[in-house]
Amino acid sequence: MYPLAEVIVDVPTMQTDQPFTYLIPADLQPVVKKGMRVEVPFGNGNRHIQGFVVDISETKTLDERLKPIVRLLDIAPVLNTELLALADYMKETTYAFKITCLQTMLPSVMKAEYKKTILLVDKKSEAAHYFPASGEIDYDEAQKNGHLPKLMKFRQAGIVDIRYEVHNKNRVKTVRMVKALVDAKKAEKIFPTLRKGSLRKAQLLEILAAQKEELPVKYFTALGLTTAHLNQGAKDGWLELFETETYRDPFAEHEFETTTNFVLNEEQEMAVAKILAAYKKKQAETFLLEGITGSGKTEVYLQAIQQVLKEDKTAMMLVPEIALTPQMVERFKSRLGDAVAVLHSGLSQGERYDEWRKIERGEAQVVVGARSAIFAPLENIGLIIVDEEHEATYKQEEAPRYHARDLAIWRSRYHKCPVILGSATPSLESRARAQKKVYTLLPLQKRANPNANLPTIEIVDLKDEYSKGNMTSFSLTLQEKMQDRLAKNEQIVLLLNRRGYSSFMMCRDCGYVLDCPNCDISLTLHMDTKTMRCHYCGHEEAIPHKCPECGSKKISYYGTGTQKVEAELQELLPEARILRMDVDTTRKKGAHEKILTTFGEKKADILLGTQMIAKGLDFPDITLVGVLNADTALNLPDFRSSERTFQLLTQVSGRAGRAQKAGEVVIQTFNPEHYAISLAKAQDYERFYQQEMRMRHQAGYPPYYFTVKLTVSHETEVQAAQKSFQLARQLQAALSPNALLLGPTPSAIMRIKNRYYYQIIIKYKNEPALKPLLEQILDESQIDQKKGLYVSIDNEPLNFI
Repeated sequence: MYPLAEVIVDVPTMQTDQPFTYLIPADLQPVVKKGMRVEVPFGNGNRHIQGFVVDISETKTLDERLKPIVRLLDIAPVLNTELLALADYMKETTYAFKITCLQTMLPSVMKAEYKKTILLVDKKSEAAHYFPASGEIDYDEAQKNGHLPKLMKFRQAGIVDIRYEVHNKNRVKTVRMVKALVDAKKAEKIFPTLRKGSLRKAQLLEILAAQKEELPVKYFTALGLTTAHLNQGAKDGWLELFETETYRDPFAEHEFETTTNFVLNEEQEMAVAKILAAYKKKQAETFLLEGITGSGKTEVYLQAIQQVLKEDKTAMMLVPEIALTPQMVERFKSRLGDAVAVLHSGLSQGERYDEWRKIERGEAQVVVGARSAIFAPLENIGLIIVDEEHEATYKQEEAPRYHARDLAIWRSRYHKCPVILGSATPSLESRARAQKKVYTLLPLQKRANPNANLPTIEIVDLKDEYSKGNMTSFSLTLQEKMQDRLAKNEQIVLLLNRRGYSSFMMCRDCGYVLDCPNCDISLTLHMDTKTMRCHYCGHEEAIPHKCPECGSKKISYYGTGTQKVEAELQELLPEARILRMDVDTTRKKGAHEKILTTFGEKKADILLGTQMIAKGLDFPDITLVGVLNADTALNLPDFRSSERTFQLLTQVSGRAGRAQKAGEVVIQTFNPEHYAISLAKAQDYERFYQQEMRMRHQAGYPPYYFTVKLTVSHETEVQAAQKSFQLARQLQAALSPNALLLGPTPSAIMRIKNRYYYQIIIKYKNEPALKPLLEQILDESQIDQKKGLYVSIDNEPLNFI
C-alpha cells in the first residue's frame, strides 16, 4: 500500500480550492499527520509552495504522475481536527478560499515566506555573464540590478530557470545556559594550579563549584564575567554551554496581585447557576448576558470559568479590541494566574507565536484575546465568552469575512458547551434572538457595587451654545463641571470620535479642499507630525502654507479632531494634566497599557480619546464623562447609525460613578430630540430596542432580513460600474421577486488607493438559489482578476458604506 496525503495548497484561486494528492515518501510516512504544514512541488518546473495536510489515505496502485511531499514544516500538527472542520464551515459561510481560512487560524509568523532564486541552466550561453560562479542569483537582487527583464527572456529560451523555496518564519526563542561539570572537590584540586592574578578564572570556578542547577549566561555576565571566560571554561572542561528553548513573555515585567472572588448579588448568582447548569448537561446553549454598565459581568465570567477549570476543561474569553485587553488581562491574570494566555495584535509576532504555542501544548487553559483568538487551538473547551458582543470589530473586513460571534457558537456546538454573549447594549440581532428564545436572556439590572449608582446624564444643545457665542468644543456647562472636578481632584473622561487636528483644509478665497491623490476623501491635519494625512491609504504630505489652486494664503482648517481638542483643553485648563488616547498615540507596542496605567495611578486628570476609551475602563475616581459631539456617527448613511450612537453613548456614560463617588455625564449634540440620544440619557435599552426594531421592520433591514454585500473594484470607474450592473442583471434573473436589490451604487467613498468601488446589497428572507449563484459569481470573477477587476462577497455585512 502507498500512503497519500490530501493537501490544500497555498494558491488562493477557485481552480485550486480543493485538496491535491501527494505521495508520502518512506522517510516521512511515520510522522506525517493531518493538520501539518508541508512543502510540496506545484505546477511545472521548480515551484515549491506551502500546503496543509487535510487527510491521509492509501492506494494499492501507484500513479506515476503523483509528486512526493518535499519536506515537513512542522514536527506536530498545527491545526487539530476541530479547526480543520471549522475551516470548511468558514469556506461555506464567508465565500472565501479554504487556504485563506486555514492561514487565518495561525499566528502570522507561521505563514510561509517564498524565496525565488534564478538558476543558470546553460553555462555556455550568453546568460552566463549575469551569474556568479555559483550559477545562482537572488530574484529580488536581479530585479534591483535591472537584469530581470533580460533574464526572463533567457528563461523563455530555457537558458535559465527559477527555483521557489518555502521559508519558515516561526523561530523559537532560545537562551544560552551553563551547566557546571565541576563540584567542590574537583574545584579544590584545580585552584592551586591557577596562575597568580587569574582572578576571573578563580571567580568562575568558585561559582561553578557552588552551582546546583543550570544557570543562564546572563547570570555570569551580570557578575562581571565575559563570554570569553565562559568559552575558556568550556575548553578546560569546567562547564558545558547549551541552548534551551524559552518563551517570550509579554508580561514578564508585570506583577499581578492575586485577587479573590467577590460576593455575587442575586442576579449574578442566578446567571452563574444557569450557565453552569448548561455546562453540566453538556448543552451548547447560547446565553445573552445583558447587564447594565458596572453590573459585574466580568465577575460572572471569572466565577463560571473557575468552575469549568476545576473539571480540567478550558475556556476562552474574547474582547472586541486591544484597547480593552490590558485591564481584562489584569483581572484574569490576577484571578487565574499562569493558566491565562493572551492573543492580540498588540503583541510582537514572536510573543504571539509563543502564547499560541503555550495553548497548543496545553500549558494554558484560558485564552483572553481579540477577534482572531477564536482560533486558539484549545482542546476540551468548557466555556466560551464573547464580551461586548455588539462590537463591529468582531467582524473581519477582509477575506475570510467571518464574525467571531458566529464562530464562537460553532465551537460551542462542537464541544457541547455553553457560550456567553455579554453586553450592556446587545446588537439588535442578538436581542431579537433572545426574544425568540433562540438565546437564553440573563439580565443584570443592578450595579455590582451597591454604593455605585448609574450616573446622571445631561444633554446640551450645541445650537444654543453657538447662539450664545460659545464657539469652543466645550459647552459652558461642561467647562463648569470640569473645573469643579479638577478642584476636587477627581478624574474626567472626554470622548470625541474623530482623530487628528482638523477634518480638512480649505482655501477661503477659492474654496479649494486638499484631497488625497489616491482616495476620494480630504486629508486630515495632524499637528504632531506636521503633516496632512489620509486615514484610508496612509498618504502623507507637508502642510501647505498657500493654496495649491489659487496661491492665496487664506487657508483655514475646519472640523475638530482629538489633537485640536487637546490643544484647546490645555489653553482652557492650563493646570490640567491631559492624556490623549487615539490611533496616533497608541501606535507603539504597549502604548494602550502605559496610558491607562498612568491614568489609573492618578498621574493625569483628563483622559481624552476616541471610541477606544468608551468601554472596559473601570477607575473609581472618574466622576465626569463628556461626549463632545454625539452626532459624529448619527448622520452616516448606514441603517445602524442610530444603534451605534446609542451603544457608544451608553458605554461611555458607564465609565462614570463606578464606585462610591456619584457620576455625571454631559452629552453635547445638535440633535437633542433624536431618540438614540434621548434614550441613551434615560439609559433605557429596552425602549430603544423596541423603537429601533419598528424602524428596521418598516425599512426592511436586519434582523428582519438577511443581507449580502457585493463590492466590485477596478482602477477605472467605467469598468467597475459595468461589472456591477452586469452582476445586478445576473442576480435579478436568478432570484425570486421577494429578494430586494439595492444598487449598484458607488460606495460612500468611491475611490480608495486609486481603485473605484461599486456595491450591490441583496436583502432576502429565503433564497435557495442565492448561495450557488454567489459561488458561481466568485468562480467567474477569477477570470476578471487578470484584468484587475475584483469582486468581493460579504455575507451579513456590518459596514454598508
